[in-house]
Amino acid sequence: MLRKPTIATFYNKKQVCFDSIRERSYSQSPLKPYLLMERIHALGLESNFDIHSDFQPFAQEDFHLAHTEEYVNNVFNQQGNYQSNGVPWSENLLESVRYTNSAMYHAIKHSLAQPDQLCFAPVSGMHHATPTAGQGFCTFSGQVIASLKLYDEFGVSGAWLDLDGHYGNSIEDSRYFVPRLNQAIPMDCNVNPSGRNAGYVQNFREKLELVRLRILAGEVHYVVFAHGADSHIDDDLGGQCDTAHWLECSEVFTQWVADVSEEIGKPLPVTLALFGGYRSDDYNIVLHLHLASIERCRALCGEG
Repeated sequence: MLRKPTIATFYNKKQVCFDSIRERSYSQSPLKPYLLMERIHALGLESNFDIHSDFQPFAQEDFHLAHTEEYVNNVFNQQGNYQSNGVPWSENLLESVRYTNSAMYHAIKHSLAQPDQLCFAPVSGMHHATPTAGQGFCTFSGQVIASLKLYDEFGVSGAWLDLDGHYGNSIEDSRYFVPRLNQAIPMDCNVNPSGRNAGYVQNFREKLELVRLRILAGEVHYVVFAHGADSHIDDDLGGQCDTAHWLECSEVFTQWVADVSEEIGKPLPVTLALFGGYRSDDYNIVLHLHLASIERCRALCGEG
C-alpha cells in the first residue's frame, strides 16, 4: 500500500540552536536538524522531502501538559534547574525547543490527517526529560506533550518505537504526573528494544507484534519510529547493533508498516524522528546513519 512519493517534513530553521552548541556542548543534537537538512541538500535529495515550515511554535503553557509550572518557568526565566538538560542555555536554545516540540506534534497530526503520506520530524532531545526536570540533553518531553495534545484533540492513541541507544524514560516517568497518558500511549506502546545485534532485532519484532495487536483492536492509531543513531555499536555513548543489524531494524519496521496497513485496509499513520547519536570523531557518520534509515523507510512511498 504505497504512499505519496514525498515525505512531509516539518522543519524550520528556528528549531535549530546554533548558539554555543559546537563549542560548549558535548551533544550536537540541538544542531542536528540543520546539519541533516543541509546534508540532504548537498546530496541533491530535496525532491524526496515536502517541507512544511509554517507551523507555529509551542507557547510556554503547552509545556505544562507534561511538566510542572515551576520547571517550565525555570527554563524560560533562566533560574533554578534550568540547566538540568545538560545543554548550554541561551535564548536561541529556548526558541529552538519551542519549535522542535511543535514540529513533532504537527508531523504526527499531519500523518493522521493524511495517512497516505509518510511524515518526518527532524528533531532530537526529548525522551529523557521528566515532569520536574530536564535530563540527558533533553529539555522537555515532546513525546508526552504531542501524544497528550492529540489524545485531547482527537481521542487518538499512539505507539512510540524508540530505538535510541538509551531507554526512553520520559513516557514512563510521566504516567504518574498525567494519568490520561495511559490512554494516549498504552502501557506496552513505549517500545525500547533490548539485546545486541540479532537479539535486538528479534526483540524489536516481538514488541512490534504487541503493537500490531493494539492497532487491530483499535487501541492505537499512529506510530512514531525514532531510530536513534546511538544504538549503533560505534557510537560514543551507545552500542547495541552493528551497521547491518541497525539498518535491519529499519527494514523490519518498513515491512511491518506495510503488512499492518494491508491488515487494516488503509495506510497506518507513520512519523519518523531522529533522536540520539554521538560521534566526536566524525559527526557525519551519525547523519549518514539517519539518512540510510530514512531511505529504507522510503520503500513505503510511491514513485514520483
